Amino acid sequence: MRKIVGAVLIGIGGFLLVAAIVAVTWVPGQVQRTPIEIDTTTELEGQVATLDTETQELSETRDVYALSITKSDTEASTDDTVVFTTNTCLNEDLGQPRECYSPAEEDFVVTVSPTDVAATDRSTALAVPTDLEPVEHEGLINKWPFDAEQETYPYWDSTAQVAVDAVFDRTEEIEGLETNVYRIEVRDAPVLVSGLSEEIDGTYDDVKEIYVDPRTGAIVNQTEQQQRFFDDGTQALDLELAFTDEQVATNVADAQDNASSLDLLMRTVPLIGFIGGPLLLLGGLVLLLVGGRNRSATHSGRDSRPMAGAGV
Repeated sequence: MRKIVGAVLIGIGGFLLVAAIVAVTWVPGQVQRTPIEIDTTTELEGQVATLDTETQELSETRDVYALSITKSDTEASTDDTVVFTTNTCLNEDLGQPRECYSPAEEDFVVTVSPTDVAATDRSTALAVPTDLEPVEHEGLINKWPFDAEQETYPYWDSTAQVAVDAVFDRTEEIEGLETNVYRIEVRDAPVLVSGLSEEIDGTYDDVKEIYVDPRTGAIVNQTEQQQRFFDDGTQALDLELAFTDEQVATNVADAQDNASSLDLLMRTVPLIGFIGGPLLLLGGLVLLLVGGRNRSATHSGRDSRPMAGAGV
């Protein structure tokens, strides 16, 4: 019986030890990667003031919402790269269903951005060149890398169409989740500003704070203060946006769930395997050795006794 139990313990211990080695050497490269099946809608809200063409001054602020819709192109993605498209819109919030509309049909549309196509490395989250994108991107785009550091990262500014510095500023807790906060400041970036019937040369100022779950690299919250000016100095737009409370709560829950899955595979499994595996192996070997000695002793004792009727 001891021999059977010992063999079972050795088998389980060996399995746990192998599982721990796999979890440390192979699993991180497989699970710490951006998925290639993405279909998300991020909702923001805030206030906007736009140029009043009659007074040539900014209008009163109005409530607005913004949507950022990101979908992956699974067929164009590979083991190393994920390709995705992003559509964004900004609408005055008049109580209508929160979706994107055509500016030609609805006068509450503030801006609709052209579809953005980009590809990122599934491990580093940095942009990589692809023939599918009309503009070559650089830096991070829609997430940070797994195990994000408290350092400066290049970040793609879709309005200025350049990579800018996302500087680590501080840590901040959001609904029990500690996040890294990265600050982005853009000043006097040349852009085309929407005028009455055409886009006019102008400049763009922006201050973003992006709240990132460092374990998964997911963006949990984002705040933004943006201004646009015509070249003559006339301000065309003043915008403040942030993720909605519901969006933040959803992002926090998703980040915590994903972090728990990563911790199970990359921390709990190795811990159990490297501690429990050797202990079970040792226990199994002891049982085998003890069982073997006992059996040998039993056979030895039987052979030393005289057979019945052997004497005269």
